[in-house]
Amino acid sequence: MLTDQIQGTIVRAADFVFSPFDWGRVAEPVGPAMGARKVTLLVVEVAPGKAWRLGWALEEENVAVVFAGSGHGDVTGHRTEVARGSALHSPTGRTLELEAGDDGLTAYVWRTRLEGGEPVGTAPRLENELWNTETQLHGFTGTGEVPADERTAVMNFLFWPGTGSARLCLHCGIQEPGQIFNVHQHPDSEEAFIAFEGEGQMYLIDRWHDVSPGDVLFAAPGVPHGTRNPESATRRFATCGGPTPFDPVLYARAGVSAEVK
Repeated sequence: MLTDQIQGTIVRAADFVFSPFDWGRVAEPVGPAMGARKVTLLVVEVAPGKAWRLGWALEEENVAVVFAGSGHGDVTGHRTEVARGSALHSPTGRTLELEAGDDGLTAYVWRTRLEGGEPVGTAPRLENELWNTETQLHGFTGTGEVPADERTAVMNFLFWPGTGSARLCLHCGIQEPGQIFNVHQHPDSEEAFIAFEGEGQMYLIDRWHDVSPGDVLFAAPGVPHGTRNPESATRRFATCGGPTPFDPVLYARAGVSAEVK
């Protein structure tokens, strides 16, 4: 039985609860146990030379980001080398497999069930990497819950309607010292994203929290959230994830279409 949905939470990487398997281990920092209804986030640690496989997901869409290690990824026969920062999109009806190399592999995997009626991409992109600057959002001022800061960060759009994603999206926020992705909320979407690189801060509900690589933020629909890199920082702060289902407002702000291609 599902619990009542929480407004939001930050789950520290040190607090992940893993279950062991013969190929490695898996944790679920975001999912039905906390009342999440639209997105599940897994942390998959694959042992050297082993493989993790998510079988035919006829009613799901899935995205994976490699957090550590290297190896190969496979989306129903589309096989590619992966390393830290690599991303894979597994559209509905596809399999997703991660095979670890000699140093093992850790990935964050977003899963969502389709509700029916979503448009289907004609040729969805299956692979990308977090640092791809092909399509970006600049100057995001938030949605008004907190006064906006003009020192805005840049967000890369990696998997989104323009690449054929029906429901999930994957964005990467790049924040140099002193930059911010202003506080905002999504009226109809759950947000799950991670601190990928560097030390920084995440805003949730009414205050800022210090975070480290691997930490996870979850926000229910309508809950204010954001990210920033303090001026005192000495290196960039990068986050990745996105609202589920995707929020057309972000693409309108970037001047691109939210139509599924």
